[in-house]
Amino acid sequence: MTIEYHPSHPTFIAEVTGVDFQNVTPEVVKELKQGLAKYGVLVFRSTGMDDKTHVDVSRMFGELDDITPYTKMGRINRLAYDELFDVSNIDAEGNVVLPGSHDWVMRNGNTIFHVDSSFNPRRAGLSLLLVHSLPPPGTGGGLEFADSRTAYDELDERTKAKIEPWVMLHSQHHSRYIASPDSDILKDKMYHPESHPFGYHKIVQTHEASGRKNLYIANHGYSLSGKSREESKDDIKMLLDHTSQPKYCCEVEWKNPTDLVMWDNTCTLHRATLGEFDGKYKRDMRRTTVHDDSTQAWGLNKVGDTWRSGLP
Repeated sequence: MTIEYHPSHPTFIAEVTGVDFQNVTPEVVKELKQGLAKYGVLVFRSTGMDDKTHVDVSRMFGELDDITPYTKMGRINRLAYDELFDVSNIDAEGNVVLPGSHDWVMRNGNTIFHVDSSFNPRRAGLSLLLVHSLPPPGTGGGLEFADSRTAYDELDERTKAKIEPWVMLHSQHHSRYIASPDSDILKDKMYHPESHPFGYHKIVQTHEASGRKNLYIANHGYSLSGKSREESKDDIKMLLDHTSQPKYCCEVEWKNPTDLVMWDNTCTLHRATLGEFDGKYKRDMRRTTVHDDSTQAWGLNKVGDTWRSGLP
């Protein structure tokens, strides 16, 4: 295979040609990991993959996460593999989820900038999202990414020194509230962040694959260690606003069924763009998640802790 990268943005993201996903070898995986270290996000068009190929190829990149914490909470898995996270806007009966419904509230957190699984003891490394069916063109539902390495680079030195020791508490339940603050569903105590363990991670980190520093920041961020939510919220907002400036962002639009986007959660943020959960069009998208294997994978959490967050 002759693998070529075609940059989509001045600092990150590239479309990739020359990969046959029916014949991926360890050498191809090594090459793509090097591409991810440089670009953070890779886009592949019309891969021809099905669920099995998706899972099999993903497993070549490392140990996979699974959805059992969600099914234990009562969510029905409509897919054939536990390694596939259903990030569609389709419920267990195959219907489009309606705005304001329980399914809608649980999934609406995907529309604000986040990183995958930072709320778990061991965070996500890579994510591989495959599209199965698309809505009509121009109706939204793509992915927007933010370059957290360049965002760190362009902070002033005073701010860099200030935030260097900060540790953030991450909660999946908190990001649901941020995305749907008026939902009565989230008033139940079971959805309050302080009713669950947090994931602890330093905000300033070195992205080991590239050697560059970055901001490990997300809307999962509930508070800073040693401070209350109220004391922390302005500082968290400042960093999120900085990292999500248009100059650091780039949208990836779906063009064909079996398009694949692969990204490194430890140096980028992402969100589903407007239209994803509008209740009008079906969007069938399925994600595998590769556990992080860097020295920072467990953050400040207990290494080997088996607890993982789930939502019904």
